[in-house]
Amino acid sequence: MGPAVGKNLKQNAAVSLMLGLAGILVYVMIRFNIKYAIAGVIGLLHDVLIAVGALALTHRQFDLTIVAALLTIAGYSINDTIVIYDRIRENLRLVKKGSFIDVVNLSVNQTLGRTILTTGVTMLVVVALLFFGGEVLNNFAFCLFIGFISGVYSTVYISSPLIISWQKKIVAKR
Repeated sequence: MGPAVGKNLKQNAAVSLMLGLAGILVYVMIRFNIKYAIAGVIGLLHDVLIAVGALALTHRQFDLTIVAALLTIAGYSINDTIVIYDRIRENLRLVKKGSFIDVVNLSVNQTLGRTILTTGVTMLVVVALLFFGGEVLNNFAFCLFIGFISGVYSTVYISSPLIISWQKKIVAKR
């Protein structure tokens, strides 16, 4: 029965992650537009894949707590991404001088302190869980640790540059 349950767990985990990412895609698409949504989901996929890769490299067990951790990583990462997207939208209205690149750069710089502080405080709890949470929470905390770190840099270095790249293509077509 072990392999059958394992196969079922993998299928259910994959379906849960895909449904979660699809829901996030629809939400961000409604709130902003399709290019923001796709860039945000690419960043989320990156974060989840980095966390799964770290689990595989360290030979850690994949169980239901890991699925919960991956969904938590996706939610945490999209929160940072949406904060930056909101600031971009605000600054597009406020900043009349400068290019789209300048507005995105300004927006990332304005929200970076918040992102680092929020992640830093959350990481204190995750590190405490990692070292003092016991065997049951160790894999969960490890996955969160890796995912939160990758979430910070994917928001700044993946999602935001993708929007800039796509904006350049739109302007070049005109």
